Amino acid sequence: MTAATSTDSQTATTALCAVRPQVPVDRLVTDLVPPRHFAQARFATYRANPVHPSQGRALARLQEIAQQIAAPKRGLFARRQAAPAVYLDGGFGVGKTHLLTSLAHAVGEALGRDKAAYGTFVEYTNLVGALGFLPTVEALAAKKLVCIDEFELDDAGDTTLMSRLMRELADRGVALAATSNTLPGALGEGRFAAQDFQREIKALSDRFETLRVDGEDYRHRDVVTDPEPLTADAVAAAAAHPGATLDAFDDLLAHLATVHPSRYGALLDGVSAVALTGVHPVTAQDVALRLVVLVDRLYDRDVPVLLSGTEDSLFTAEMLAGGYRKKYYRALSRLGSLAEEGRRLV
Repeated sequence: MTAATSTDSQTATTALCAVRPQVPVDRLVTDLVPPRHFAQARFATYRANPVHPSQGRALARLQEIAQQIAAPKRGLFARRQAAPAVYLDGGFGVGKTHLLTSLAHAVGEALGRDKAAYGTFVEYTNLVGALGFLPTVEALAAKKLVCIDEFELDDAGDTTLMSRLMRELADRGVALAATSNTLPGALGEGRFAAQDFQREIKALSDRFETLRVDGEDYRHRDVVTDPEPLTADAVAAAAAHPGATLDAFDDLLAHLATVHPSRYGALLDGVSAVALTGVHPVTAQDVALRLVVLVDRLYDRDVPVLLSGTEDSLFTAEMLAGGYRKKYYRALSRLGSLAEEGRRLV
């Protein structure tokens, strides 16, 4: 099969390895919207767990912030207020992204869809890499709200870059909202992620309001395999569904190394399900981090995943205890949810 160019209207290919997505730079900006998985997320659909009162408090405060952004005080004697900046602190799977996308939707519906930008930390750093720093500032300064999901604190260079970008936007009156993750074992130990966040954005720390979101991972997943894993034949048969792709796991990992992570979303254009055979633990850190980005884009787009192979974890024990462990645990939680959806196709 010849390499394919990815477009929004693309029909699915038989293998992701056959796709060489070409993404116009302006798409990187227009794609900064809440993903399909959260297209219907609204404040009204968020179900705060009364066992964790911080969820209800965060919901109420974000509703106030949405109103403040959409209808700021006006008039001759109205005091000029700094644009709001809020950080949602909590573990993965507690509803932070639902709240963040609800905020983006609320502002977009009040002021116009193009007035709210939503993307992950990686998508914004990729945008700077594609456009350059100053053009990125100009593009985002036209927004009323910029939402940054999954703010990553483990790369000093990227964190400094994002801190500078946020400072430029805040100085221009753009409201900011961000999330990050604490580890499952740290959920009862205080705001460690919040402390890290404040430290890394020193010049902005006094502008950010921290909202704690306690709770348990609603997906309840830390593995992606099943007691009775799918056979390679079952996975291949399910890949016959319209729009499904079928790849050997090692082939896909090798292909990801040839595609910039900013294009992983476009890699999935038109894909209804992803089937992988020969799945096994990943031992190289760079390979594992690329896989994490792909899982995030799969989850954004609600693409079911069918897996056959080992019953062991995708990531080594060393990775799950190392500096990137938050990313790996998030990926396992999300991929477990997508794999559960994939089993329903069999």
